[in-house]
Amino acid sequence: MQTLKDFKEINVLIVGDVMLDRYWWGSVERISPEAPVPILNLNQTTLAAGGAANVAANVKGLGATPFLVGLIGTDVEAKLFTDVLVAGEISTDYLYNHLDRPTTVKTRVLGHNQQIVRIDQELKGDISGLEEDQIWSLIEQIIKKIDVIIISDYGKGLITKTVVTRLITYANDNNLKVLVDPKGKDYKKYSGATMLTPNRFELAQACNLDNQKQSNIEKAGNKLLNELSLKNLLVTQGEDGMTLFQVDQTFEHLPALARNVYDVTGAGDTVIAALGVGLASGLNTLEAAKMANVAAGLIVEQIGTTAITREMLLTELN
Repeated sequence: MQTLKDFKEINVLIVGDVMLDRYWWGSVERISPEAPVPILNLNQTTLAAGGAANVAANVKGLGATPFLVGLIGTDVEAKLFTDVLVAGEISTDYLYNHLDRPTTVKTRVLGHNQQIVRIDQELKGDISGLEEDQIWSLIEQIIKKIDVIIISDYGKGLITKTVVTRLITYANDNNLKVLVDPKGKDYKKYSGATMLTPNRFELAQACNLDNQKQSNIEKAGNKLLNELSLKNLLVTQGEDGMTLFQVDQTFEHLPALARNVYDVTGAGDTVIAALGVGLASGLNTLEAAKMANVAAGLIVEQIGTTAITREMLLTELN
């Protein structure tokens, strides 16, 4: 990939589990006399869009327009979350406010830039049939202007089999690409998608692999392509790079490009965002995967949830 395309005309639909990423930054100078735990002197609190919202932030950073459909509560954190989106110029018009669920929040406590503990606030469990219909009503408001669909499944209950099937069916009927960041052990609900982007551990879970050796990854990748009628599969492997599988083609391994890995938080969101934008712009699958690999290499060099930007990519490619 020699040049970076202009992505400003591309509209991306992101449907998935959104969350607020909260960071408590501080320093540790002593251990508590009450229990063998560090005492954090809190210096700063920062907030970021997490989960599917981080996918939207990455799409926005690349210069495309994200349309985010997700579920939040009616709590204080819901307001903090929407404020983060507004600050990032991401529309909040298609968020579903659930009366009985809290906004999903991941609070990471860091001392001297090292994560000490993570605190999760969430309720899991599939949404109801009525709620599925209400989510689909939000999707229908915007889907006709969409160039590519991204499904970001974090296993929090929004991405039910019904929601996924409706999206994949619509995409296939309307010649749209649909990319899925999957979760769980049963990938059957993603059958017919254009591409799945599991990490190595997720692939091992889905295929009941005893270990995550490259040879097993290759066997499992080809197996999933056939069983799920996928066109492509991109397996992210951290420091070992990525492996791209395409129907009727030899798999292609892309080595990791990061020079210093500080934090892998959100790297998968960056990968699927770059893939979706790249494919919608006319890049072929390998070109889009190479762009995603560059983007992921840049993001893991940052601390905390960070979105890729077009400027970061241009600097790296030049």
